[in-house]
This record gives sequence, C-alpha cells and structure tokens, in this order.
Amino acid sequence: MEKRMQAVLSLKNNITSNREKLRALQVRDRAKALEAKKQELKMRAAIVAEGGDVTKEIFLHKQCVELERQKQEFTEQQKSKKIEIIAQILEEEAYAKKHQARANTLRSRGKLPDSLRWRIKTWQYIENACEDPATAVLQKSWRTPSACSSVDDKSSSVADFSEKASQDSIHENDEEDDEEANKTLVKPEFTGLWSQDCNLYKVPKDETDPKPLGASKMERKIFTENLEKLRSGIIHKQVVSGHEFKGCPFYSKPSLIHFKDFDVGRTYKKKIILINASYSVNFCKLVGVSEHLKDFISIHFDPPGQMSAGMSCEVVVTFKPMINEVLEGKVTFLAQNGSFSIPLKCTIKRCVLALDKELIDFGTHVVGETISRTIILTNQGALGTRFKLQTSAGDNGTHTAVKSSLEKMVNPALNDIISEEKASSSPAESSISENKDQVSPVHTEEVTQHISLPESQKTETSLGSSHVEQHSRDTLNVEADLEAEKAQSPSEPPSEGPVEITLGKVTEGEIGPFSSVKLQIIFTPSIPGDVHAEFEIAFDNPDCKPLHFCVIGVSVDVPVWVTNPNVDLKICMYDRLYQDSIIIRSRAKAALRLKFEVCKELSNHMELLPKTGYIQALSTFSVQLKFLPRHSLPEDAEKYFDTETRVLEVPMTITVADKTKPVEFIVHAIVTTSDLEISPAEVNFGYCTICEAVQTTITLTNKSILPQEFGFVGLPEFVEIQPSDGFGMLLPLESLKLDIIFKANKAKEYSFELTCKSEINRQFKLSCKAVGVHPPLELSHSLVKFAATALNDVSTATLYVVNSHVSLNRFTHAVPRIGNGETAPVGPTSFEFLVPEESPVTIMPSVGTVLPGKKCLIQVYFRPVLSEQLIREEAVQMLCRADTQRTMLKKIRESDMQKRKDETLSGKKDGKKSSFAIFRQPSRVRGSKHGANSAFEPPKPEEIKTNSEEYIAAQYSLIRNFTGKFERYIIPCFVASGDIDEKKGSENLKYSPHNTLYLELHCPAVAPSVVVTSNNGKNIINFGEVAVGHRLIKQITVQNISQEQLALGFSILNPNGPFLLVSPVGTVEPGENQFLFISFCPNESKVFFETLDIRSIKATLTLSIVGQGVAPSIACSVDGEVLNMGYVIAKEKVSSTFKIQNTSTLPLQYSIKLASLSLTREQEQQRLPFFITSSPGRTDSVGTQNYSGLSVFSVFPVEGVIEPGKYQDFTVTFSPDHESLYYCDCLKVVLFGKEIARVIWLKGAARNHMMFVEGGDPLDVPIESLAVTSPMSEDAVKGEQEESAKSILLSLEYIQAETSGTPAVRELKIGAIRTAQFVSKKNVEFSLDNLPLLQQKGFTIEPVKGTVDRGQIKSISVSWVPPADFDPDHPLMVAAILTLKGDIKESYKVLFIARVVST
Repeated sequence: MEKRMQAVLSLKNNITSNREKLRALQVRDRAKALEAKKQELKMRAAIVAEGGDVTKEIFLHKQCVELERQKQEFTEQQKSKKIEIIAQILEEEAYAKKHQARANTLRSRGKLPDSLRWRIKTWQYIENACEDPATAVLQKSWRTPSACSSVDDKSSSVADFSEKASQDSIHENDEEDDEEANKTLVKPEFTGLWSQDCNLYKVPKDETDPKPLGASKMERKIFTENLEKLRSGIIHKQVVSGHEFKGCPFYSKPSLIHFKDFDVGRTYKKKIILINASYSVNFCKLVGVSEHLKDFISIHFDPPGQMSAGMSCEVVVTFKPMINEVLEGKVTFLAQNGSFSIPLKCTIKRCVLALDKELIDFGTHVVGETISRTIILTNQGALGTRFKLQTSAGDNGTHTAVKSSLEKMVNPALNDIISEEKASSSPAESSISENKDQVSPVHTEEVTQHISLPESQKTETSLGSSHVEQHSRDTLNVEADLEAEKAQSPSEPPSEGPVEITLGKVTEGEIGPFSSVKLQIIFTPSIPGDVHAEFEIAFDNPDCKPLHFCVIGVSVDVPVWVTNPNVDLKICMYDRLYQDSIIIRSRAKAALRLKFEVCKELSNHMELLPKTGYIQALSTFSVQLKFLPRHSLPEDAEKYFDTETRVLEVPMTITVADKTKPVEFIVHAIVTTSDLEISPAEVNFGYCTICEAVQTTITLTNKSILPQEFGFVGLPEFVEIQPSDGFGMLLPLESLKLDIIFKANKAKEYSFELTCKSEINRQFKLSCKAVGVHPPLELSHSLVKFAATALNDVSTATLYVVNSHVSLNRFTHAVPRIGNGETAPVGPTSFEFLVPEESPVTIMPSVGTVLPGKKCLIQVYFRPVLSEQLIREEAVQMLCRADTQRTMLKKIRESDMQKRKDETLSGKKDGKKSSFAIFRQPSRVRGSKHGANSAFEPPKPEEIKTNSEEYIAAQYSLIRNFTGKFERYIIPCFVASGDIDEKKGSENLKYSPHNTLYLELHCPAVAPSVVVTSNNGKNIINFGEVAVGHRLIKQITVQNISQEQLALGFSILNPNGPFLLVSPVGTVEPGENQFLFISFCPNESKVFFETLDIRSIKATLTLSIVGQGVAPSIACSVDGEVLNMGYVIAKEKVSSTFKIQNTSTLPLQYSIKLASLSLTREQEQQRLPFFITSSPGRTDSVGTQNYSGLSVFSVFPVEGVIEPGKYQDFTVTFSPDHESLYYCDCLKVVLFGKEIARVIWLKGAARNHMMFVEGGDPLDVPIESLAVTSPMSEDAVKGEQEESAKSILLSLEYIQAETSGTPAVRELKIGAIRTAQFVSKKNVEFSLDNLPLLQQKGFTIEPVKGTVDRGQIKSISVSWVPPADFDPDHPLMVAAILTLKGDIKESYKVLFIARVVST
C-alpha cells in the first residue's frame, strides 16, 4: 500500500512538473513570438525613419532569412552524406579485412579437404546473401554448445569451422567426404526458404571478437588506431557561439527501456522518443544493441535525417523473450558529435511481499475480554505465491507474566495461591473459549493504507500506567519463583497455561499478484500480566523471505471496569448542558454495589446519575454523566483546569463495596466561551443627508474556539449590513469586518439597536445613532462613472444641481432641515464644488446659485495626465540606465582592446610595432583611470526641466508603457442659503457643513492608442505669430501604438476660422506613422484657438491649435515722404542712408521696389503728360532718367528679414549722367511680397557746373521737352549777357490788416556743389546789382553779395514793404541781375513781383 501511495504521489508530481514544463514552454514560445514581433516593429520603424519602403524591405529580409536557412540545410545535408559515405567505407574496409584475415588463417593451416572447401563456399554464400554479416549467425544464449560437435554438424558456423578446421580434418573419414561432396550446395537467395529445424550452435564470446583472426597484438593495435581515426572523421565537435556542447546529444523519453513482468513467448513493444538536446542541427544513427540481447531485442528506427535542436524522432523497441531470466543491456546510437546509449532492462515476474505493520499492540485490557486486530499482507509483484501464518521457530507460544500481590517471602504458599487463581479463572476461560472465534466489531481495526512504521515506532509499546508496570514486575517475580519450584521438583509435570493470543480463521492460503490478504489476530486475556508473541509468515516461493511481526498486550484483573476509561466530552461551551453515557462492566459472579463520586471542586458543574447502583454478575451498568460548565469553573476547579489551554481533566471515582481499591476513570473536556464581541460597542453615524449613504466598519470577533454561525436579524429599512446581508460563520477566534450602511430616509434624529444572534440563540446588541439631514439642494447624479479615458484625452459628464425647495409647508412635503431643526428658507441657494488640487477632474461651473424650482447644468471633465513628479523620476531612472549601459560598453571595449594588445605583444616580433604599443599604453591607462574616477551622479528629480529632452523622453516612455489606472474621487459640494454677490462676497450666505453634498467620480485611465510623435510628443500645436493675411503650414506626426488597425476620424474646424486641416488620414496600421498638415492664415490681429479631435474606436486624441495674427509695422528714419539727394555734378554719384525698424513682434520679410523699375512703367509712359491733362496735382512718380538707360537711383539691400525690434540700414545712391533739375523716383517698402508698408519719394538735381540757385516760382514743367522756353517780361533785355541769362521769378505778397501789415518775405539759396572737379576754384562768389532801384521800390535784400564754400548753401533773404506811392491795383514788378562766379560765370535775371493782399 505504501508503494502504491508513493507511486500515486510520484505520478501526481510528474503531472505537476509536466504541466509546469508545458506552461514554461508555452511562455517561452509566446516570449519568442513577442520578441520576433518587436524586432519586426523596430525594423519597420527604422525603415520608416530612413524613408524606405517597408513592404519591400520586409520582403527582402524574409528572402534573406529563407536563403540562409536553405544554405544551412544544404550544409547539413552534405555533412550527413559525408558521414554515410565514411561509414560505408569503414564497413567495407572492415568486411575486406575480415575476409582477408580468414583467408590468411585458412591458407596458413595448409590445404583443406574438399568437404571443407565446399563448406567454406557454402557459408560464404550465406554471408553474401545476408545484409549484415555480423548478424548472419544467430546466437542463442540459452543453448549450451556441445563439446564434441563434429565438422559435419549442419548447424556449425564459419567462425566455429575456422577455429577447429584442423581438428575436423583429422577425424573425418572418406565416406563422409563422399557424402559431403555429393550434396547440392545451390540454395535460393531468400533466407526464408532455408530449413530452420536445426539447432544453431552458440558461438563462444571469444569467437565474436571483431578483431581479425590470427592477428597479432601489433596488428590489433594498428587496427584500433585506424578505426579511431576513421571515427574521429565522423564525429565532430559542436561549437555554437563559442560554446562547445559536451553533454549527451540526445535525450530519451523514457530514459530507461524497461520490460517488466514479461512472459516467455509473448512479444512486447515500447516506443521511445529521442529529443535533440544539442545546440544546433544533429543527426542520429542506430548502432545496435548489446551483443547478448540481439536474439531478443529488435529495433525499428527510420533515421529522420538532420534534426533541429529540440526536435524529436521515434524508436520502436520489440522484445520477444525466449528465456525467463533478467536481462540488462543498452541500445547504442551514433550522433554527429558522439555516441550515446539508452539502458535497457527486462525483468521477470516476482513476488514483492510486505506487511503494513510489524508490531501489534493491543494495549491494556481486562481479563475476560476478546479483542481483535488485523494485519494486512500485500503482494506488489506480478507473481502470486502461497503463504502460511505460524508462530516463530524460537517462540513456543505466548509469554504471560502472572500478576500477584504476594511478596517473595511467602514462597511456601505460592502453589496454593496459583491454584486458587486458576480455579477462579476457569469459568472465565470457558466463556472465552466459547467466544474464541467471535470478533467484537468495537475492538477491530481495519488497516486500509499501506504504511510501514519507522524503526523508532517498531520498538515502542504502550504497557499501561505505573501500577500496570508494578504488576508486571510482580508477575516476573512470581514467574521466577515458579521456575525455581519446577527446577526443584522435576518429577512434577509442567502445567500448560491458556493461549491468550491466537490466530483467526485465515492462517494459510494463496495471495495473487497485486493483491492483499487480511490476517486476524485475537487477544483473549485470561491471566493478568504482559503478553508477548512472535509470528512468522512463510512462503512457498524460495525467493521470498519469511516475514515476521510481533504482538504484545497487557491484561489486568479488576472485578469492575469502565469500558472507556477516558471520557472525552470534546469542546464544551459555558452554560450549556452536555451528557454522556458511561458503561461499567463486571466480571464478578455476584452482584456488586457501586457508588459514584465527583470531586468537591466540580460538584456545581458535573454530576453522575444515579449516585448509587447495583451491577449484576457478568453484566453491564450505565451511568449518566451531566456536565454544565459555569463561568466560575476556572476559580472552582483551578486544580483541574488549565486557563491557558482551557483543558479540563477531572478524575472520577467508582467505589465498589467491600473493595479497598476504587475504579477510576477520567473525564476530559475543553471548555470555551460562546461570546461574540462587537467592536465598537456603539456607532455614531453623525450627520447624514437623505441623498447619500454613510458607511462604517465594525469588527465581529468569535471568542470561542468553536465555529459559530451568526446573523443580524430585524434590521430597519434604512440599515444594510454587508457582506452576505449580515449572515455568516466565524471560525474559532476569527475576527470579521462588517460594513454597516446607513441611509436616512428623512430629516430626523435616529437612535436604534442592531441585534446579532448566534446559532445557540444568544443575542448581542449594537447601539447606533444618526441625524438625518435634508439639504436645500440635491444632485441629479451622485455617482459618475467615466468611460475608460486615454491619457491626455477628455471625457465629459453632465449633471444638474436642483433646488426643489419652493414651500415651507412641512405637512405637504418634506422640507430641508437638519434633524429636527429649523426649516431652510425659500430662496436662491448657492453651491460650490471643492475639487482637489492636482486632480485630473474639472467641474464647470464650480460655483453658482440656483433659484427655487430651477436647476443648474454642471459639466464634469476628466482629463488623465501623467504627474510631473512621476515623469521626473522616470527621467532620472532612464539617465541611470543609460549610464549603466555606457559603462558596460566601455568595459567591453576596454577588455577587447586589452585582448588585442596582448595578442599584438605576444604574436608580433617587430620591435618598432611593439615599442609603439608600449609607448601608447600609458596614455590609454591614464584615460581609463580618469574615466573610472569620474563617477556618474544622477540629477535630482527637481532639477529636470519640463522642456528638456530627458523630460520629454521620460514622458513618451511612460505613455507607451502605461498599463492603466483607476482612481476614485469624492468631491464635496458645499451648500449655502442666499445669492452669491461678487461685491459683498459670502458675507450674506447662511452656511452649514451638514448640508454638504458629495459627488463620487470613478475615473479609469488607459493608455492611448494614438500619440503625437512630433513636437516632442506635445499635443499643443503653436503656430506662434503669423502676419495677417499670410499662411503657415505645420506637419504633425501621429503613431498607432496599439496592436490593431485603427480607423481615424476628425472633428470639424471652424469653416470661417484661420485653421485648416489640409490632409486627413483614413486608417493607421499598428506601429505606423502618419502625417497631418494643418495651415494657419489669420485675417486679423488677435489670438486664435481651436481644438482638433482625432477619433478612434478606443479613444480620442485632442490637439490644441494656437496661433496669433500680427499686423506688421515698421518705423522709418526718413522725415516725411521725400528723400532729397540734393545737387550733384552730372556723371558723379552721391549716397544717402536711412533706417527702418521692425516695431512688431514677428520677423518681417521685406523687399524694396522702385517705380522706375516697375513692369507697368512702359504702359504709364503711353499716357499724356500730367501738365496737359486736366487732373490736378502731380501724378507721375518717375521723373528725368539717364540717357544711358541705367537707373538714376539704386537701393541696397533689396530684400531680407528684419527681426523684431531690430534696425536695417538702406543705402540710396544717386548717379545722374546729364544736367537736370527734375530727377525723381518712388521707393516702396513691401512686406511679405504683398503689403506696401512705406512709400518714399527720391529726388535729386544734376548740374554741369559747381554752383546752383534754388528758390522762386517754377517757370517750366518737370519733364524735359525738345522746345526751348524763355521767361516772359515787359522790360527789354539788352546786351549779350542778358540774352543768355536764366530767369528766376520771385513773387511776394504783403498781407494788409486793419491796423498793421505783415511784410512779404522770400528766400533765394545759393549753393556750391562738393566735387573733386574744378580744383582751381574752391568757392562760389555771388552779387546782385540794381540794388538802389530795389530799395526805392520797398525791397530789402540781405546779403547783396558774398562767398559760398564747396558743399555749403547760403540764403539771400528778400522782404518787401509797399512804399507810400504804391498802387494796390497794379502789382509791382522789378528785375535785377544775380551773378555767380565759380568754374564759370553765370547770370540770372531775377524778376520781383509784389502785391498787397488784404485779409
């Protein structure tokens, strides 16, 4: 039975281990598949990053892998074919050597007779017909070869003949030669047609030696060496990744081929599995089985060819036994890297016999009882046998020690005492003998488990209490006296005592294979004392050794005894009544009076009824035991009660009349309490609104060591207890937490009790108090469960704050109040939600006022984000991991460099190279030491900035590896009567904390399916500042980080807004990146903001788009709109510089445009001049141009960018090629190629000489004409000078007021041009003649003459006051000559026209 249990346990362990192995293999396969998928995803990402074609690259990669696999298969196939060729060559060489050696042996022994030659040819024919010469002759180990076998024996073999050819030739006669010569040696090639009636000769072991016959030691040595060389060519070492495989190349399952319990003549088959346990592809070839097993074992094995690591193949082993013997051997295989073998064992049927116990201890029993025990004989083998149970050879029977109370000094009266005891016990013996074959079911033990006792328990015996031991010593003394008496009187025949230990009905029989037999042992005590007996089980099978076991017992002689001396009341509770019946037996021949006594300490707790009784002869008497433990038991029975273990052990006494020694028995009990403790004893729920439930936890403890069922009964409707509605079972000393949920149904004060009942109907009370509150406001939903929301996504929930308080009449409906307090006033009621800081929850609006009978809409937003502290900690960990990797790579590189250096120093002999290596060594060592000393110190999380690369990488890593999170928030909503006034604040609000409402939010967060990989993973797209009217496009990259294909949808942007989604995306594959293009074109100067939702089936990714439209503005250093370049000598250049400042907040892209270089100027020249048309004002922007066609004005730089707040210098160059006073052009500053920000008029004049005059009224048009015009005057101009003089008109107007007038003032400017020409003349002289006339007419001129230096300008001031004789109706006209002397002399006729103008 024990072996069966062990087999079952081992089977269970094997099943468990196989499951674990299978689970491990499945996990490994899943890990490999996941790793392969990760590698493919990484490769895809790398290809996408490089901008390649993913499909093409993956296809090419798979083709490369397949090509490598085919190459490896071809290489392995070549190796296998090579091995086969070598094996065939070895086999042919061995076969040739064998025949050569056999021929040499025959040749060395002389010429053989004809009959021998015919036999040799016959056997050669047989060997050639067989496939394997080594197995052509069957060897049968169960037949013994005859010592006198002759040469003409039909079963002789070639090996037998080759060894004894000389002897056969001596004993042959001529008649036999003739008969052999006449035999027909032609046989068919099919071996199945041969006669098999002959008995084959067993080839001796020395004849099967594979060495060549007659070879010397040297030849055998050479043959062995050559064979090893050939084998070394077949067997190769297997080295993979630098590791050589040195173990067994193949594992077999099972590891032992075991044919158990076989029958001769039957055929058995077993299938084994060979598993390739090497590092790479291997081969397997069957070599054969052990030589002595070839007649019984056949192997069916189809070589599978090359096998990858972990692959398996099947081998079928067939066993056909011919002899009934144990066979052991092995099956040998050859692999690519060595040979291996599998042990093989064949065992016959046998008997495996065992006993479940080797010692039977009956214990202590009273004389006259009959007790039975059972011992089990088990056969675990497959062969049955016959058994016989008998006493041991050295044991003549049972040994009994007789009890006596006499001392050794009363030896003379010993025989009389013994005879009296025999006489008194004779009736008992007779009664025992009658019931000898009957077995009491109460005392019979059935052993059902196969358990063998340990050696320590085999020698243990329970011999009873101390008084039994004393009786046994007295008995031994009496036995010694009896033996002494017998020795003194040998003539007296010995008296045979009764046999107390006997066997049952079954003492012999047949035990079959894998079966068991129960053997009964009966103990019938007749004489007080110790009993010992030894038994033996003998078997017919000579291979089975006899089994022995021992039987012991103790018998006592008491007239009255208790059937159960130890009364166990188990576990008892206080204040509970327990009863038991005690059976008392009597072996006396007369009735006896019994008195039952309980110790005084337990008189109040235990009672025996009746207290006195009579027991009849040889009968039983029943006593009722009542036990009612009270709580005073520990104090009353302190002597018998252990307060720590709660064990009560009370001795009870039965007094027999006329007997000095009472009968004692012991009552055992474990006393425990039945209390259930509720902690705390009183629960105060406090203030509880009718809109919510308040929960508190209590602890219910079982103080008993017995399990107790409990239940809360009679619960009010507003109370609930969980779990299991307040019912359950408490294990011993167990504490259970229970949740008491209180939900007030109206505003009042609650006071109630909860009752807990135990299974024995004990009640335990729990006092509860609460105050119900009816708040003025209520929430439409007190629990909001958000859907699973991805990181950086937003989920929205809607609820209402309702003010249903419209009347103070508490008789018609429930009114808001706290307990039994005052009713809340009717009117506007305010609320405020207090959201915890740094929580992903936002409530809008969080503060408000609700009018009576109205409700307010509340929106709750849940936006899960990663905390900054968590991101900073992840960034620090990533930095530490990166530093660890760098350190490992550095160590690997240093070790590689050290290896190369050592190889260089040891392998090269060039002195220059070695000295160079030695010279460079110290610098590298110094560098390594310096690197080792500079240990990496990770930054603190607080030092990581939010815009740093480490922070962004850590955030991206956490988002990708986010596994989900569930958070629960309880948001309090404070309620106050009154309206919120922004000016007065909350001074006029009536607030009570008991009216607080609570909103519970369940917020599950999951990993996003789509993330933004561009812009450092930020979901905010900031276009920055863009000029109004201009368009900017940004590219956003999104990636699918989930494991499935996603279809994307997009929200609609404002059609009239500045943002536009240019290229939406349809579907995204797992791990794929897609690009989104968003444009921003502001139409006014302000900040724009919109959100774009990218929706998928799992989550929504919200992109925040921000941009600011900015109107570009500049400041120019040119005052006014005209930049005058002044006078220039013709064909010379002059430059002027002005600045433009960018006064806006964005960089400005500018370009400079000149009207003279405009593409539309040719069309404008086709129109009439402005002086001919009637349109007033000057409209032409381009004046006189150079004859050469080159531009008169040029500007540098022409285009560029001005940063905000910066200046840009522009240089204007004036280069006329002929004389003209009307050089003009228009310069425009254009921003962003569209907007004209500034217009500047460029003017200049050119002279052929170094002096010029400015001032006066214009007398000609600014456009050059072919006609020559002359000024109109009344005075005749005489002389050559006057005819060539140029005219200047200077008109003056005197403003006449009522009281006084204002003189008319004009100016003429005389200038000298700075030039490198005209070196001889450094200044210009001017003079004005006809001065007296001018003074007479009222003109005042200052100065009249003077000198002007180069580059200077002087003004001539002309003022006029009408003389007294001036006629206002006729304007005054006076002429004067202005003479200028420079490089030449020029004269100007100045015509002064004056008139009076009255206001």
